[in-house]
Amino acid sequence: MFKIGIIGCGNIGEAIVRGIINSGKIKSTQIIVSDIDPDRVEAVVEKYNVAGTTSNTRVIENSEIIFLSVKPKDLEKTILPVKDAFNNKNIIISVLAGVKISKLKNLIPKATVVRIMPNTPVLVGEGAIGVSFEKDINSSKKEELIDILRSMGVVVEVDENLMDAVTGLSGSGPAYVFMFIEGLIQGGIKEGLSYKQAKELAVQTVLGSAKLIKEMGDHPSVLRDKVSSPAGTTIYALHKLEEKGLKDAVISAVSEATKRSRDLFK
Repeated sequence: MFKIGIIGCGNIGEAIVRGIINSGKIKSTQIIVSDIDPDRVEAVVEKYNVAGTTSNTRVIENSEIIFLSVKPKDLEKTILPVKDAFNNKNIIISVLAGVKISKLKNLIPKATVVRIMPNTPVLVGEGAIGVSFEKDINSSKKEELIDILRSMGVVVEVDENLMDAVTGLSGSGPAYVFMFIEGLIQGGIKEGLSYKQAKELAVQTVLGSAKLIKEMGDHPSVLRDKVSSPAGTTIYALHKLEEKGLKDAVISAVSEATKRSRDLFK
């Protein structure tokens, strides 16, 4: 019997494996993974020393907590052939964007269902993870699951009707940040820095700024103002960012991604 089963060994599935193992809370020998691609299974097994299979039934029948990490469009073709394998001891943690707990409960009524939205920084234990629970979940089991999720990053519990907003903000958010970092790097190169120099400075600037907000607790605008000297370089740059609509563009990006998440499974 395994503590953790993972159906789907894509980027997020592998990130979950890595995060849990790196936390030291659950041993690799307590994890089993499955995927339709045997090469993908083999790669994850060799990398993390977990058990592997191409049989989702084996994962379901031999795991207590099962992460469902397939693409939303593949949900029914993944679950319907094996739905009779689920039992009332299974806890399903779904990472499928836009798929409601009620839909999963209709497909697998015996299992307890949890819905999460992680993002790719779970690969390095710095993920942002939104989570919603079905209403009748046992409180002690809920705390155990939150503790497991914390092995991969920060966990924020939200009402399920806000999970699409979580998808739009933090689920898709790393892509927005990567684009911003790319812009910083290209700006540095434009002004004469090498790619290596610009990348190192840009990445550390974003990392340090995020840490500053987290540890000091100030509103971002307060910290922004502390950097902005009268008639200095920063205020001139901020004026240009406002002129180009950076903040409005980011707000619109979050809203568009949220809308798309809502539309995936109406």
